[in-house]
Amino acid sequence: MEGGLKDGFLERAYSRIRRAASVSTAIPARTLPRPEAISAARASLPNPNDADYLKGRGDQVTLDHMLGTLAPAFNGQNLSGRYWGFVTGSTLPIAEVADNIVTAYDQNVHAHLPEQSISTEVEDAALRMLLHLLDLGDPSTWEGRTFTTGATASNILGLACGREAVLSARLPPGSESVGELGLLSACALAHVEKIQVLTSMGHSSIRKAASIVGLGRASVKDLLYSDKEPWRLDLDAVERELRQEGVANIISVSAGEVNTGRFATTGFEEMKRLRELADRYGAWIHVDGAFGFFARILPDTSEFARLRSMTTGLELADSITLDGHKLLNVPYDNGVFFTRKASTLTGVCKNPNAAYLSGGASCGIQTPLDIGLENSRRFRALPVYAALVSEGREGLAAMMARMVRLARAIARVVRDSKHYALLAGGDHGEEWVDLQDVSVVVLFRAKDDALNEVLVDRIHRTGEWYVSGTKWKGQTACRVAVASWRADVEDAQLVERGLAAIATEHFASAR
Repeated sequence: MEGGLKDGFLERAYSRIRRAASVSTAIPARTLPRPEAISAARASLPNPNDADYLKGRGDQVTLDHMLGTLAPAFNGQNLSGRYWGFVTGSTLPIAEVADNIVTAYDQNVHAHLPEQSISTEVEDAALRMLLHLLDLGDPSTWEGRTFTTGATASNILGLACGREAVLSARLPPGSESVGELGLLSACALAHVEKIQVLTSMGHSSIRKAASIVGLGRASVKDLLYSDKEPWRLDLDAVERELRQEGVANIISVSAGEVNTGRFATTGFEEMKRLRELADRYGAWIHVDGAFGFFARILPDTSEFARLRSMTTGLELADSITLDGHKLLNVPYDNGVFFTRKASTLTGVCKNPNAAYLSGGASCGIQTPLDIGLENSRRFRALPVYAALVSEGREGLAAMMARMVRLARAIARVVRDSKHYALLAGGDHGEEWVDLQDVSVVVLFRAKDDALNEVLVDRIHRTGEWYVSGTKWKGQTACRVAVASWRADVEDAQLVERGLAAIATEHFASAR
């Protein structure tokens, strides 16, 4: 590789990468690779039966292989503004540049060493800027803050901190932390028979997190408001659960629910009541705001007033999960976790007896390995910092507004069509949705059952736009999740033409 550096290999390679990943305005990028590209890429993978299986091929041949054969088999999530699956964000150009800087300098942000690297201070600056962007108040009220690999890791931290807090409050005075004692010993000392996670249509990662932190997937209990609004949390049911003797509780609030984008609480008054209940019964409130929380940055206008009001009160939580690689449009992997007290995080994550990893707190910055899951960490704060500095509040609000406008335009297309039904109408009725309730997720199905079963595949075959297939109330459904800075409201016309063509073809072939 030394020779590669001398002859300008990196410079030429970066130039080729950008050419390969460039987006043409004349020919929009496909959302999915062509089947033959995947076949060619699969066939090119090294075969362990070949004699030269692990024989080095050199930098240039390897680069040709990656860009010429593998890259054409990647999906178009970052190249197409019409990749609307999984709430998968694209990458802002400045965030891509920052991520390349991260790779080039390869900082291991594991310890706060202010005389050796500015990286931890950049990370803290980015986290503080996020708190201000999201109107979460003074950073001093969120002492525990860190970057993670994504919402799953952040939800693990949220449940772990919740477990720490609800048990510590019941332990005898002078007891060691739950992290020291272990879950079984702590529960025995605290006279707690079980810990529950109370939620409403919580994301699957909440159950995964419950398993990882020792609570068990069965500890997650759905308390749905109604059949019409299952994403909402039944606060009366929450209160009944909190009253149980010998049971400690973590309340997980979805903001928003993955299929509908809707919120578990309807605004400040419900969150205020939830906060009062948690304080009265010693519960922990965790908000899974992976993507919905960013509705707080929408422009303060009548157009977005309903969505903004839904997010009020979320700041009353004890911990919050965010995903940078979703609506903030920074590269994978990037998550954020906030909690009130840094000591709660260190109780879970601190590294004892590792003098070689020492790096104390200064200027209010804790050494990262004592407040996160990893001891070795990528400098994933830099793309977030770059996006915040480059775009500012106004730029990011405008980006979010474009996403919502496109989602609402697509919802309008579906609602006005005769062959498709817009779902999750709540009290309005299953097939009637107020567009003011639509954020970035649109849930719909074909009214004809036979068409509905093949709809996702028919959309994907075109290569022009991408949706996620899902289930809603036992039926197959399609889910559009707009999460790219490339969002263009005019793309709703492509959806209108595409859905009409799919319906026409289906009913013609059924004759």
